[in-house]
Amino acid sequence: MSSTTTSLAYRHRIPVGALPMWHVVLLGLVTAIGPLATDMYLPAFPAIDRDLGGGPGSAQITLAAWLAGLAVGQFSQGPISDRLGRRVPLIGGLLVFSIASAGCAMSHDYRLFCLWRFLAALGGSAGVVVPRAIVRDIATGVQGARIMSQLTLVFGLMPILAPSLGSLVLSFGHWRWIFWIAVLYGVLGVIAVAWTLPDTMPREKRIPLSVSNVLWRYVAIAREPMFLSAALLLGCSSFVMFGYLASAPIVFEHILGFTPGQFGVFFGVNAALFITGAQINARLVHLVPLHVLLMRGVCFSTLAGTTFLALAIAGLAGPAHPALVCVMIGLVTGSLGFVNPNATVLAFTRHGHHAGSASALMGTTQFTVGSLSGVLLGCLPMDTVLPMVGVMMMGITGMLACSLWHRRHAEAG
Repeated sequence: MSSTTTSLAYRHRIPVGALPMWHVVLLGLVTAIGPLATDMYLPAFPAIDRDLGGGPGSAQITLAAWLAGLAVGQFSQGPISDRLGRRVPLIGGLLVFSIASAGCAMSHDYRLFCLWRFLAALGGSAGVVVPRAIVRDIATGVQGARIMSQLTLVFGLMPILAPSLGSLVLSFGHWRWIFWIAVLYGVLGVIAVAWTLPDTMPREKRIPLSVSNVLWRYVAIAREPMFLSAALLLGCSSFVMFGYLASAPIVFEHILGFTPGQFGVFFGVNAALFITGAQINARLVHLVPLHVLLMRGVCFSTLAGTTFLALAIAGLAGPAHPALVCVMIGLVTGSLGFVNPNATVLAFTRHGHHAGSASALMGTTQFTVGSLSGVLLGCLPMDTVLPMVGVMMMGITGMLACSLWHRRHAEAG
């Protein structure tokens, strides 16, 4: 088939500026591989420590292997999808994820398990990079923000469901079943993508793949202030969220005295607040400019974070008033629903011709900056709420600085 025919077929099946709801759901479920593979096996950490012979705390290393694989995989997936189109890398990545998840399910050695987790993340990273590139292929501006918010709705359900699903699996069977479920999820993803999702990148727009081209492309993208400021803003947003996630089990169950069930309810409610923020944002993008919504979200997050820090220092947000801690965390994470979709679309503004590479660099930046919060929390004594609040506030301060930087260059351009 000629490139012209391919382009016409592409435009016929998915018009520019539109994405059928079924494809939004599919891409959201594919993107949800990240939280599925991360959150679902968290309840199994004690059993993994025991069964694989790595000793206490070794399950944390398997999580580090997964996160490292995501960072490396995203960096390579972008150029591959710019060269081969969107379908082939996505299907290939889901296949690798499925095979490696089966390896995890059958592993009896701790080091081999870490290797399979790393390989699963390499494949799963396609589910992070490619859907965002697909959205940029067909829409930008208001439409792009609307679609990105819809993706957030589908994607955001997984952090709510995954821990409870993992606990449910453990109540009926072995922790290895969790990874067989991941295999099934990946295989169903392969079938759905291959059967229903057309390639949104015409052949004539694909970019030749070479090491020098890839490196210079990343350098060119990173040197563009509009992209870099938005990508770092997203990284700081991830810093806030990862800081909350990394410290939440200790804060809620050991400091605030929540039962696992109560913590699970709050975890779900908080994720729902983030989704709600993203959906309100999707309604407002037709009425309010994206950069204005972004700045308002950052400002609200700054106000909520500053108030939270003051209340924690005063001793009000803590064991004496656990509900106050829940409210303040909900206000911060809910505001991120206005930040993430808009910052993602604005980062792509000048990079539609190599959206895959831009998406990959953005994802690598997010995970790299975001993971630093976990490292920092590991160096702090977790005997009060203050370390969590302080780390979250550091990320919020970074968001505010990046949003001001982005606004200055947007006004200049």
